[in-house]
Amino acid sequence: MRRLFALVLVVFLWIGFAPPASADVAGLTPCGDSPAFLQRAKNATTPGAKARFERYAESQVLCGPEGLPHLIVDGRLDHAGEFLIPGLLFLYIAGWIGWAGRSYIIAIRKEGNPEEKEIIIDIPLALKLSLAALAWPATALKEILSGEIAAKNEEITVSPR
Repeated sequence: MRRLFALVLVVFLWIGFAPPASADVAGLTPCGDSPAFLQRAKNATTPGAKARFERYAESQVLCGPEGLPHLIVDGRLDHAGEFLIPGLLFLYIAGWIGWAGRSYIIAIRKEGNPEEKEIIIDIPLALKLSLAALAWPATALKEILSGEIAAKNEEITVSPR
């Protein structure tokens, strides 16, 4: 019975494996070579739209059959400007804002009446901490490695059940 089960399992796994699918940019052409894109560029009326079409035609942006640019977000470095760089910039800015807020909450906790300082923001302190938060990746790494970022077990309250 065990051998039969093993044989059935091998057959199902063997049949179940499909050849790797090619997820290349099938159907996409450089925008400068796409007839639909060139028609859209010809129909552009405003100077801003014309400039945008010229930028797309000269860049490595790929267009679909409808003539619209498509983002390639698979991590290829030749398309990094389409998604990778803006995505990393977003993560950096979001982390900067979060780290500045965290630093502000920690700083006012040590002063008198922190609840009031959460409502009425201490602008000089907030600006100082926002500028210091520009280096948040290095500061976060330092706190992670030193263990400062995590609370100790005795500081965590557990509700009785």
